[in-house]
Amino acid sequence: MQADQFTAPVTFHGEGAVWHPGWGGLRVVDMFTGDLVDLDDAGRPTRTPTGSPIAAMVRPRRAGGWLVATEREFTLWTAAGEKEWSSDILTPDGVRLNEGGCAPDGSLICGSMAYDQKEGAAAVMRLDPARHVHPLFDGVTISNGLGFTADGERMYYADTQTGRIDVFDVEDAQTAARPVNRRPFVTIPEEDGAPDGLWVDSEDGVWVALYGGSAVHHYDARGRKGEVVELPVSKVTSCTFGGADLRTLFITTSREGLPEGEEPDAGAVFRAEVGVSGQPVLPYAG
Repeated sequence: MQADQFTAPVTFHGEGAVWHPGWGGLRVVDMFTGDLVDLDDAGRPTRTPTGSPIAAMVRPRRAGGWLVATEREFTLWTAAGEKEWSSDILTPDGVRLNEGGCAPDGSLICGSMAYDQKEGAAAVMRLDPARHVHPLFDGVTISNGLGFTADGERMYYADTQTGRIDVFDVEDAQTAARPVNRRPFVTIPEEDGAPDGLWVDSEDGVWVALYGGSAVHHYDARGRKGEVVELPVSKVTSCTFGGADLRTLFITTSREGLPEGEEPDAGAVFRAEVGVSGQPVLPYAG
């Protein structure tokens, strides 16, 4: 199926698409400008700077407001858009935060990547609801899409450099989520693109954005490839389900590395009706 263009090119490197009624619908990050971008029903953007050169990801908070992973810190914001708290610096020099997501227990699990994409230089950590940071695992390269099954008992995860989506079991999913027993879920052929952001649907299927692949692929809960959503631009970065019934797949894209004038719609947000509803975003509890 073909995705429709929802916005003009409103980002340079769009990422981290999230739908949340509490902030009015769809929000994405323009990663390398450090901005949050809210999009109304007509696709018109409103930008909120985070004060950081990187906005890696955003999630709502249960009590209102939102959490932003910036270049090297976790930050908490009020519903009025005021920064309330910042963590310590979380990464070594040359390494920044990247993608992640919240677990059913209300913690945030987020990974990192080296600016030079050095193999094995990055790690994955957990910010618990009391705002304490715990290391989970290291040896990753480009920590990317992450999401949970509806029961919280399994976690899907993509380290882009591996060309795979992996799956973990989750111990203490409702109280102190800890991913264990990592194994491959699907391996994506190199010619299809590299796995970037992902979202999990209501049937525990995975929808994954393929950077360099001009598409989002769907894999069911058993890892069988299903629908392919095609886009007219190559650098597809993240996806989420939104709309009142969570049945519209919204997709971000990037202009990163593209020559001037090539792929003029890169950086736009696209959408597709894919015939299944997605899981709602899990909020941070702190």
